[in-house]
Amino acid sequence: MATVAFVVYDGFHSMALAAHPVFQSTNLTLGQPFYETLTLSEGGGLVRASGGLTIMTEPFDDRVCDTVIVVGGDPTVSKPSPGVLAYVRLSAETARRTASICTGAFVLAEAGLLDGRRATTHWLYARELGMRHPSIKVEDDRIFIVDEPIWTSAGMTAGIDLALAMVESDVGAEVARRVAQKMLVYHRRAGGQSQHSALLELQPKSDRIQLALTYAKKNLAEPLSVEQLAEAARLSPRQFSRAFRAETGQSPAKAIERLRLEAARLMLENSRHTIDQIAGATGFSDSRRMREAFLRAFGQPPQVFRRSARIVAGVA
Repeated sequence: MATVAFVVYDGFHSMALAAHPVFQSTNLTLGQPFYETLTLSEGGGLVRASGGLTIMTEPFDDRVCDTVIVVGGDPTVSKPSPGVLAYVRLSAETARRTASICTGAFVLAEAGLLDGRRATTHWLYARELGMRHPSIKVEDDRIFIVDEPIWTSAGMTAGIDLALAMVESDVGAEVARRVAQKMLVYHRRAGGQSQHSALLELQPKSDRIQLALTYAKKNLAEPLSVEQLAEAARLSPRQFSRAFRAETGQSPAKAIERLRLEAARLMLENSRHTIDQIAGATGFSDSRRMREAFLRAFGQPPQVFRRSARIVAGVA
């Protein structure tokens, strides 16, 4: 069996342990024990999370684990002890892979495991990680990054995506898909996917503007004129434009471009469609216009995102 050890310490974020059931669910899906999961701490016993939840842990020992996953806490408040850092360094020498969820990346960094590597963490803490450890190539807009043998993920639920990617690497994409279905994961995100959701960031305050955005997301291949969106919102074009800007802080055209960019980026990372096909499916009139939009928004052309996704898939 492959032993997966979750490392915690006082003040850890309990939500990051949402990745734990992924491995248990894989055993159930396979109908046999493939993973053994452990929750470890320096002294063993009860360990208190940042929200007050306590969990029972086993103490560090000299057993060899296949995968060691470090769960972080608030790096400005909760810091790992020298004993935790020593265990992480030592276990990394024998484990097939070492990983972090959310701010667990700070622990890997303190242990010297991220020097010269690509890594990610929750976007709120990415800048701090880069400032404390300038040798790390911090990418603050990734769900997870694989820089063998080190895996790092963004905050909280991104740990589920990380764990599912590990399952896919170990036992195949079909098993990972079935595990995701059992866990009611709506959409398993690729590592290169953005931590930010365009719909979430727009945050419309009224149902009518939300209706228009939902309509737009489902019909990105269409021209999506202000008149179309206004009709979906059951407002006049003038009322719609005024209300849209007041609620989102953006013009309808700018918001639609953001939705198109998000959809195109997902297709680049998760499909085999050509760039021309993706441009058409997401409402860009041609690949040139899509390239221009990508350069404006990300400073990189679409080909870079496709290449990055293939590299992650190949490593994972």
